Amino acid sequence: MITKEERAQISQDATLGAGNVIHRMKAYGRSMDEPVLWTDRTWRAPDGGYPEVLTFGELHEIVETYAAWFHARGVRPRDPVAIHTYSSTEFAINFLALTSLGAIPSFVNGNLRPEIAREYVRRQGAVGAITDAVHHTGLATDREELGLGFCGTAADIRTGDREPLPAGYPYSHHATDPIIISHSSGTTGMPKAVPHTHQTLLYAQLHRLKLSVGSAMGRLLVALPGSHNAAMSVMMFGLLLRSPVLLLSSQRGGDVLDAMESFRPTTVFAFAGTYGEMAAHDLSTRDLSSVEAWYNTGDAAHEAHVKVLIAQGSHETVGGDLKRRRVTGSVFTDGLGSSETGYSLFHNGHKIGSSSFARCVGKPMSFAEAAVLSEDGKPLPPGEVGRLGVRSPTLTPGYWNDSLTFHRLRLGGYWLTGDLSYRDEEGNFYHLDRAPDAIRTAGGIVFSTRTEELLLRELPELDDCTVVAVAPEGVRADWDGDGIADAYALLQVNPDAPARDDARWTAQVNEVLEAGGFPLLTGALRMDAREVIKGATGKVLKRELRERFRARIAAGEFR
Repeated sequence: MITKEERAQISQDATLGAGNVIHRMKAYGRSMDEPVLWTDRTWRAPDGGYPEVLTFGELHEIVETYAAWFHARGVRPRDPVAIHTYSSTEFAINFLALTSLGAIPSFVNGNLRPEIAREYVRRQGAVGAITDAVHHTGLATDREELGLGFCGTAADIRTGDREPLPAGYPYSHHATDPIIISHSSGTTGMPKAVPHTHQTLLYAQLHRLKLSVGSAMGRLLVALPGSHNAAMSVMMFGLLLRSPVLLLSSQRGGDVLDAMESFRPTTVFAFAGTYGEMAAHDLSTRDLSSVEAWYNTGDAAHEAHVKVLIAQGSHETVGGDLKRRRVTGSVFTDGLGSSETGYSLFHNGHKIGSSSFARCVGKPMSFAEAAVLSEDGKPLPPGEVGRLGVRSPTLTPGYWNDSLTFHRLRLGGYWLTGDLSYRDEEGNFYHLDRAPDAIRTAGGIVFSTRTEELLLRELPELDDCTVVAVAPEGVRADWDGDGIADAYALLQVNPDAPARDDARWTAQVNEVLEAGGFPLLTGALRMDAREVIKGATGKVLKRELRERFRARIAAGEFR
């Protein structure tokens, strides 16, 4: 990792931002022979190989080759270029190359349905596209209709065909220059296009770098979707820290565990869904001894999953004698963030023996502000439920080509995250649910995520669960609706759990809810993990689960 002197040099560099990290590192005199970026070998390099690791010099050479290829096809500063692939490494290489030209990579998650991906690209005004082989036909066939001047793959960019770089390379960014467009999870339909600037995307990481960075950041496994801006910011943070970084294209729990055993990371970055899948595995059969820390962003993680993970590995702490010592168990930093916020704006650390759960996401980061707002935008007092609003220098400047949607999500001077929350007297914030996922029932409002939290904590037989509304056709019964729905818990039961029918599960679930003072559910239904519908970024699509199970219940499949 970097020295104190190197940290000071970075902190004092007024030109450093998300658009020029590798070029500023070169100016700092970093060794070109230093290995910096590990891959899962899903990306084809210009020499035709599939490298497992790139040195700093190799990374620079490849980025220049890509940048020259884009420049030869007419890409200029502030031009959006669509990147549509499964490979996290491919997203990263194209990001570094296009920002070196002052252009704007527009990331398209490989898991998007083809028709949504095409319409999304069309809305960006992209001048061209790079895809992997799987997605090439989907964009190339409609290239002219989508307004794309070119549509290539990594196989088209070859070392021997190197074009000249433009004069003035690399591009000199202003703090407000857009350097990436990534999209939201798309849980409500068409994903929102979220740009970030030279300043906003790296602001939080540079803030952290000025603080103490311990041994836990020594070796980083990034299991976030490669199309998400968080994956790029963590990669750049690792490069600045001189910490080896592995970009993993899969977010499946088993794949992440495999990568941990081979790469031996000290810290893992992922979304809550991935951590839930990991916790469902028998971790006693895995060697996770290298891990010191876990970082979660996006939705807050469930207590039951966190407790399984923090039992793994070890971490350093300072004892009463002020001496550092290593203790059993890792640290899980739970965060609440989004594509729009550019980083988790809340942090709540958990280690063995922690008690600050119950959907607590902690206090806002020192550079951010947060409030629980009433419907007319006034901050609510502690204990009252409302809409979560945030202010932060990391916030996106607005949705790309859609300012109307962005400004509709502003209230009282805050940007609305879409979450429902409350805060306590000490200023800690608690995440209850997404506004579209709250359920108005005859017995009161069921906050689906909070209900899932309680059930997972009290019923160890569950690997996971999802609470959804089942409402009559045309009835809206969420936070913004005025109808009434039934609420069901869809249970993923551990294979070793005692056999119970749905009636017994319903009774047991409602016993737990009644004891906790929560509204009761209409029913609890067993669900195979393969039935879970997830979106492009791995989030459970409760909207689609609602429709699927409404039809099955209406057909009398569940009794």
